[in-house]
Amino acid sequence: NINLKKEFNHYVVLTAPTRFVRDWIVSRYADKMLDIIKTFKKSIQRIEFFIEESKEKSDKIDFRRDSQISSIENSLLNYNRFNLNNSFDNFMVGESNELAYTAARKVCNQSSHYNPLFIYSVVGMGKTHLLNAIGLDIENSKQIMFISAERFMYHFIRSIKSNDMVKFKDFFRKANVFIIDDIQFVAGKEAMQEEFFHTFNALMERGSQIVVASDRSPSNLDRVQGRIKSRLSGGLVIDIQPPDLNLRIKILRSKFEDIKKNFNENYNLNDEVFKFLATEITSSIREMVGALNRVLAFSKINTKSPNIYECKRILKDFINDNKKSINVESIQNIVAVYFNLNIQEMLSPRRSRSLARPRQIAMYLAKKYTTNSLPEIGRKFSNRDHTTVIHAVKKINELIKNDNEIKHNITEIIKRLL
Repeated sequence: NINLKKEFNHYVVLTAPTRFVRDWIVSRYADKMLDIIKTFKKSIQRIEFFIEESKEKSDKIDFRRDSQISSIENSLLNYNRFNLNNSFDNFMVGESNELAYTAARKVCNQSSHYNPLFIYSVVGMGKTHLLNAIGLDIENSKQIMFISAERFMYHFIRSIKSNDMVKFKDFFRKANVFIIDDIQFVAGKEAMQEEFFHTFNALMERGSQIVVASDRSPSNLDRVQGRIKSRLSGGLVIDIQPPDLNLRIKILRSKFEDIKKNFNENYNLNDEVFKFLATEITSSIREMVGALNRVLAFSKINTKSPNIYECKRILKDFINDNKKSINVESIQNIVAVYFNLNIQEMLSPRRSRSLARPRQIAMYLAKKYTTNSLPEIGRKFSNRDHTTVIHAVKKINELIKNDNEIKHNITEIIKRLL
């Protein structure tokens, strides 16, 4: 059932029993509901939904935090969809993400000079969690806009069709804090890029904090205007690296405790299972948590904690997906992703160190982990001569002995490769 929970000056709060019901209603009936409500009270401008699973939980809801509730203003749907479970308190911090975490905390303060803050990483490393945490932590007095680039485009197109661009511009440019996720989605969309560029400038001029997340660095955003990439690079750009083994175990334990608490289940897993999951599932945090959920489902159905043999059996597809066959192409892709490069850039004739070093590392790993001959490896690197491969292998061997950063990079790449 949908119930009226509370009425404020310009909006009403409705409760839904589950997230599914809320999303279903929002996607189909929100506009109509708002129109009906406005016939009774014209001052109401938006509807807000809150998940209320039980009477006990509803008594604990704090309505002072406007940013904690999913908002709908007229026809502009699905912005500020904050997940209360993704806060700073339950973000697991390690060496790989400590800088991003610290910067995210910093922009919540008035004094932050990290503007814009640009966070990037491969999928499933916690970018969206950090953006969500920023939105939840910002002062109540500030107007927050948290939206994905895809939803931004949806509203942009809808406003053009309804001839309501003035309202669109005013709506997005009034935010004190503007948070946008998956900015790589604007690639190739010239009209959207033009609008985003002017929105970005307007927000900066009024002193608003801007936070952006992407799956690649600003310089590697393909088919994105140079002036946009320049502005995105003008503040603080931080990447999140894949977590090491200890952090992966820490994340698993935290998710495990959250699941037990939220679903009131009495699961029990031993240390070996946590270590097994953290060791075998390394492609992303999201996949690792998915594997944990499967193990817990097995535990609930069979009323027992699985041993390692059983984990291997029930996670066979997870493990196989992570143990892909190693070939030159897979090495090239992993190295390119690690250094946030386009694969074509890495294989190009350009000799700048930012491209040459990753290329040499890829050649070194191809020599070490594949059965290809030196000429075969060279051909797969844009028809380079085998002597180029020999030089690359020799150079990387020398750097491993004398350059700790290169040694660390190769160690991390090998973890992803294996």
